[in-house]
Amino acid sequence: MPDENDSKQPEHPTPLRRPGEPVPPKPEGAHPSVIGDVAALAGGLKTTLSEFFKPVVTTEYPEDKTVRSERYRGRHYLRRYDNGLERCIGCELCAAACPVGCILVIAAENTEEKRVSPGERYAKTYEINMLRCIFCGYCEDACPVQAIVLGPEYELSDTSREKFIFTKEKLLEPLPPDVEARLTAKPASAPHPSPLPEGERGKPTP
Repeated sequence: MPDENDSKQPEHPTPLRRPGEPVPPKPEGAHPSVIGDVAALAGGLKTTLSEFFKPVVTTEYPEDKTVRSERYRGRHYLRRYDNGLERCIGCELCAAACPVGCILVIAAENTEEKRVSPGERYAKTYEINMLRCIFCGYCEDACPVQAIVLGPEYELSDTSREKFIFTKEKLLEPLPPDVEARLTAKPASAPHPSPLPEGERGKPTP
């Protein structure tokens, strides 16, 4: 049933301008001209040409790589002391601080015959699941001996998920050159005057 108010509405709406009312004047201002258009075009070309002659900032990756900042958090590394001993003492504080649980540490006891770190224990197993890691840096902050650090390396792509489980052998930085040369030069039967990292040939001096 139609509404009574609809029947009372006029057939034609009231026009915006009443009969006999003049057309409102155009707003005052600068009228468009060819000179104005050319000036606007010249202003745009000036910006384009000024950017064209500036040095190129595009990096041709992977041939060229940008420098990472000092605070950049990339790939993890396990550090050593200058004498070749591992810094990690197997305290597992890094695993406890990790918010996603991507670090596995299994500690073992040091012995006089096999000394890996200067402390009582060392990390027998150290693994990081790089697919789960969020690179927050909490492990680096929690370590009391600065054993685990996040370096500037960011190229971590690989072909399988298994390769993203970084083991201790992959995380541990190489021996210092002087220690490596000393281990290479000495025969296997010669005793070492001081304890050295795991993998050393020979036995320590009693």
